Amino acid sequence: MFETHWRLLRLLGIPISVDASWLIILVLLTLNLATGFPAMLHQYFPGATHELAPAEYWVMGLITALAFFACILLHELGHALVAQARGMPIRGITLFLFGGVAELGDEPPSAATEFLMAVAGPIVSIILAIGFWLLAVVGYNAGWPHPVVIVLGYLAAINGLVLAFNLIPAFPLDGGRVLRSILWSATGNLRRATHWAALAGQVFAWFLIASGLMQFFAGNWLGGIWTGMIGLFLNTAAQSGYQQVLVRQALQGEPVRRFMNADPIVVPDSLDLQHWVEDFVYRYHRKMFPVVSDGHLEGCVETRALSQIPRGEWDRHTVAEVMRHDLTALTISPDADALDALSKMQRNGVTCLLVTAGDRLVGMIGLSDLLRFLDLKLDLEGADDSGSGQRVEGEARDTQVERPRGSGRSVCGGRY
Repeated sequence: MFETHWRLLRLLGIPISVDASWLIILVLLTLNLATGFPAMLHQYFPGATHELAPAEYWVMGLITALAFFACILLHELGHALVAQARGMPIRGITLFLFGGVAELGDEPPSAATEFLMAVAGPIVSIILAIGFWLLAVVGYNAGWPHPVVIVLGYLAAINGLVLAFNLIPAFPLDGGRVLRSILWSATGNLRRATHWAALAGQVFAWFLIASGLMQFFAGNWLGGIWTGMIGLFLNTAAQSGYQQVLVRQALQGEPVRRFMNADPIVVPDSLDLQHWVEDFVYRYHRKMFPVVSDGHLEGCVETRALSQIPRGEWDRHTVAEVMRHDLTALTISPDADALDALSKMQRNGVTCLLVTAGDRLVGMIGLSDLLRFLDLKLDLEGADDSGSGQRVEGEARDTQVERPRGSGRSVCGGRY
């Protein structure tokens, strides 16, 4: 998920996208509402009225499914707008298989901000549930068409269910984030608060997985698979949320120059591709090299550029012909925060950055450099549980947490 997605629009300055997995649940929800199949969801429309033609059930199902996801979008927009109002960057909102997620550019700076962001989504769901219920009541009394009243009633009910599910105190659900904000405020320790909130999230996730298994063996195999998948997703998200805090507290405030290789391997732009592959790629086992001429950074050359030229012609073409000149996504200042470097790598899908001062190359920093430091810092400082929570200071020994691997788009930010 979050690998193949399409940008739909910008709403109040926030990019809105749809992940390819969203199409799966859109089809399943429409199918279930219209026909009662698959049994993973509650059959609604055919059971609510028998006076409509099959095509009308399909129209009602599609409209309701689209309206439901519009409600999910509004729920996530509530989180995002509060985050923006509190000065936090928002990368965008994405609808996907399990609903929606607002991707934050940073973790909340305080417990109060976390609390306000967490409750914003449920408040939107409350307003939507009450609003659709009132419309359904008014429509019923006013004699509106029966299909319209049914759709409005369903939207009221489903928003109520979304509200109830999200308020469960299991991180990263909204209720779990409220729990984290309370623990954070009480202890002053974000890491410890995240640890306990994530643990609650994992307990709830395993409850869903167990429930899914029971449903599966009881004959409701599709409903069981769906419940189990939600549990697996929440378990992974809870672990990821804790790892995000570990990464941030270990790397934030550390300058890039501390981790960079100050003597990187560079290639001249006049070198032919055959010798570049034999003398550099095969020797140093790297896919990207900076191109330097007279001390100035001219660009970089990547192995994927070789796909443009037949292998037999490599000796007739030079690095200058295939090198990349636009380095905006690949450069960073030596004084920049290491966390910014990690975030930039992940945003642009690269594993190393060129460290530059003006037009001069002063070093290179790789993802492996950052993660080695992170792993070492967790080992050394994890043995001391006397810290204040503003740096990585304890609990690594009592939490069987997997070392952050730096994968995924949100390691440096957050998700709601």
